[in-house]
Formats: sequence, structure tokens, C-alpha cells
Amino acid sequence: MTASLGLGTYRVPAVEEVARTACADGSVWIDTAPNYADAHQVLAPVIAAHPQARVATKTGFFTRPEGEAALQAGLLTPDQAGAGHSLDPAFVRWQTERSLTSLGRADLVFLHNPERARPGVVDLPAAMREAFTVLEGFAVEGRIGGYGVATWSGFSHHLFNVPELLGLAEEAAGSGEHHLRAIQQPISLVMARPVALALDGRGPLFQARAAGLITFGSSPLHGGELPHLVTPELAEFISPGASPAAACLVVAASCPSLDVVLLSARTAHHWATARAAIASPLDPIQLRKVTDVLAQG
Repeated sequence: MTASLGLGTYRVPAVEEVARTACADGSVWIDTAPNYADAHQVLAPVIAAHPQARVATKTGFFTRPEGEAALQAGLLTPDQAGAGHSLDPAFVRWQTERSLTSLGRADLVFLHNPERARPGVVDLPAAMREAFTVLEGFAVEGRIGGYGVATWSGFSHHLFNVPELLGLAEEAAGSGEHHLRAIQQPISLVMARPVALALDGRGPLFQARAAGLITFGSSPLHGGELPHLVTPELAEFISPGASPAAACLVVAASCPSLDVVLLSARTAHHWATARAAIASPLDPIQLRKVTDVLAQG
């Protein structure tokens, strides 16, 4: 089974054009955030025109103008505004309200890299539980479909794990009937540990899938760097006849227990090429050979 292709919108200049192409494919996930330039404003009409598209946004990071607005509203201190990231419950509520106003709707709201909370200053489990409580309120009111955690290093640095996130969600909801719905983490040739764990029936992706959560893999091309680093020989070993970019994508999309691989496609052609690249996933035996080679450095 291969993961479906979702549209990431980080540093995508022609995001409206690509989003319209992606939405033409049907029930596609669009992943965005309020700190992704003007993506929220540009995506709003696309989302309105494609009700079948599913929308995920985030809370935590903010742009300088949004930080200044939060400061003026008394939601952040100057020090907090300068940090560029906050899990403060009042800020999470305020930012999520703004995102819903900009986008029109959201199926998921992720806590965005909660590991960025300042160690020694912020009690991370307590901060995440309080933020979950805010997002539970939005979900109970029917204003969002649910929430999740989008992390770059939280799992790999063992700052939290899926059972702990589920426990925090239960505490936030006051019962097992919570609205934690998804996790997101990087999956790529340079972030291949989650793939190896999933092949062994371990790790965050396996645990999340077992708990009924949606699993998202971000940055499959590692910010666009990987296609320039992958040799033709490695691409051929991964998938005969594949380009370096296609080889990178098919490894990520073939990861067990992964539902959606998010690609920040820059053009409609890029999107179409990526769809074709992941149409034939690697079987587990070949995928394990690839992870073994990567583990050898």
C-alpha cells in the first residue's frame, strides 16, 4: 500500500495554481500554516471552491506581523513575541480563530513543532495538554474536525511519544472521547529511521496507525535538497529507471503505516510528476534493502 499524495504549502510560490491542480484529484489533503507567507489568504478561494479537499493548518509559529498583533492584543509579552513561537492557550485560541477566519474551515489543526517551546521555561507536557484543551473546545463545537501534532524532532529526540500524546488528549478531553486525530513527522532518505521502525512494526507511525490516527509524512525531498544529493546509482537501486526526485518520493510513500506524504510541489507539472512517481510503491523487501543501505551511511 502506498501513501496518498498531499500538498504541502511551505515555500510554494504559486500555491494557488498548484492547489487547484491538487484539488482536481479529489479528496486531497492540503497542509498549511499561518507562518507560510500568505498561503492562508491565497488558499481560501481554492478551499471554498473544492469542498471535498481536506485542510490541515497549524498553531504555534507566527510571523512578525502576527506576533505584533498578538502583542498589541495583550496575548504575548515582548519576550514571547520575539521568540516566534508560542503554545500559550490564549494565543493558541486567538491564532486558531484567525486561521479559521482566513481559510474558512479546517479539518485538522496541528500543534506546530511543540518541541520549540523553550526548555527550562516551558513544561512541555503541561503546555501541550493546555493547548490540546483549547483545540478540544474547537472540535467539540464542530469548528474543526480534530487536532494533532506536527513535529520535526519531537519523536526522534524522545520528547514525547504517541501513547503520551494520547494520554494528554484524554486529560484534555476529560475522557477517552478526545479529538486527537493525527501526527506528522518528516520522512525522507535522510530521515529514514521512521521507515525502518515501521517496517519492524514499531515507532510513532505504527503506534499512531494502531490508535486510529492519520499519519502524515513531511519533507520527503528534505526542502528540495535531496534530488541534488541522490546519485543516479542510488536512484537506480531504489527504483530502476526512476529519477533522483522520484526515487526519494517513492521511498517516503512506501513507508508502512503512512497515510499521506506531503509534497511542497512548486508547479502543476511537479504535482503530476509526483503522483506518477508514487503510483508503484516499493515492496517491503526492497524498502528494507534501501533502509539498510542508508543505515550504512
